[in-house]
Amino acid sequence: MQRRTKIIATIGPASESEPALRKLVDAGMDVARLGLAHGTLEEALDRYHRIRQVASDMSKRVGILVDLPGPKIRAASFPDDGSELIKGDEIKIVPGSIGSSGKIVEVEYENVLEDLLPGDVLPFGDGQVVVRVENLSGNGVTAIITSGGRLHGRPGIRIPSERLSLPTPTDEDLRKLDAFVDVGVDMVAVSYVRSAHDVRRVGTEPHPRGPLVVAKIETKSAVENLEGIIEASAAIMVARGDLGTEFDLADLPHLQKKIIAECIAGGLPVITATQMLDSMIQNSSPTRAEASDVANAVFDGTSAVMLSGETAIGEYAVESVETMARIAQRADEAFDYGRWAERVAELRKDSETEASNGGSQGITDAMTLATWRAANELELAALLCISGSGFTVRSMARFRPNVPILGMTMDERTAQQLTLSWGVTPITITGELGYETRIKNAIEMAKSEGHLETNDLIGVLAGITGDSPATDVLRIMRVP
Repeated sequence: MQRRTKIIATIGPASESEPALRKLVDAGMDVARLGLAHGTLEEALDRYHRIRQVASDMSKRVGILVDLPGPKIRAASFPDDGSELIKGDEIKIVPGSIGSSGKIVEVEYENVLEDLLPGDVLPFGDGQVVVRVENLSGNGVTAIITSGGRLHGRPGIRIPSERLSLPTPTDEDLRKLDAFVDVGVDMVAVSYVRSAHDVRRVGTEPHPRGPLVVAKIETKSAVENLEGIIEASAAIMVARGDLGTEFDLADLPHLQKKIIAECIAGGLPVITATQMLDSMIQNSSPTRAEASDVANAVFDGTSAVMLSGETAIGEYAVESVETMARIAQRADEAFDYGRWAERVAELRKDSETEASNGGSQGITDAMTLATWRAANELELAALLCISGSGFTVRSMARFRPNVPILGMTMDERTAQQLTLSWGVTPITITGELGYETRIKNAIEMAKSEGHLETNDLIGVLAGITGDSPATDVLRIMRVP
């Protein structure tokens, strides 16, 4: 069995060259992530165009995801050699941008005093240092260091999301996004989402005309408003690093499972991210715990697993992708495909109202479940899912059929966005919108690319018309 779980690799200084990108694609990168929190917009655009060129030269389809920084609040710079913050010591937090030390931390956010309350717990960076607010006054905040460590550079500071007065996405986020929309980016991740309103503020055209919008779940507010965020988004990212600073660590594995399950019920691709193979930033192999973490994310039902620092700044970027691919493929082989489809059907039944069951979503649910059963009982060679927007393909992918899913579309943008969907091989087809013509073109293209052979038994899933809102036709046929 080929690997079905997709791999996202973050592109940075360690992986931005053309030779490095080629190696990442060969190693198994399905989607390249560009984090916009560091570096200039021009540097990010240069990386974007380089990835496109490399993928074209290699005749490989690689999706590109840009990750907006969001309202990230940072401390002013610590000394070059860092400052040690010792557990139990008292520090002062003040607005400013000149510089920070182990005793006074300046924060580059003028409303910091207004947004904090006594008792607030503030993590720095990814939680290397944690402080608890004790007292507030007109000239600063007094806090106690509850978890010590050394801070370098300009670490982020996590203010409780429900009181942060900055909007999501920020004006700067939208400016950067405009530049990537102009060049045709496939997907955009929105940081620090707190409600469906934040997702709607992105304001791009609906996919596939615009980028597929990925909401990052990393705040308490987002977890509380998860249902609305799923309805407003096209995909979800479980951003475990920041999520782990707003919840008790003991709750994090359960939140991961809950978020993934609700995304699958809603038919959305879901990404599991942060520190998956973190030790490989400096080591050529991961820890046993990290390998188990990746496999468990696959067993939870994640569509994609993401590498961050491992490929952006790590010494073993290619090895990280190869290792991730190997672990994910082995987990895919051991996945409980039979019980999963039944679980998804139950999740859908529980999440829908009686009125919606007779609508296009209910019809698609029934058809995709029937297709899954046919794939298993008839031992089909493949499923051809024909879709203009990708809706049919994503709906089928959530049931995790144990046969290849060929996502056939006449829209190049849709094909690029399907690189994020579990188990899907995106293929573009040409021709008229007529149902029979689309099927004929899809089969011919799949044969020409080596996915099908004459006399293979296949399932073809589609809407009877090109603009059908529901997936309403399943055909079982032999490949001519």
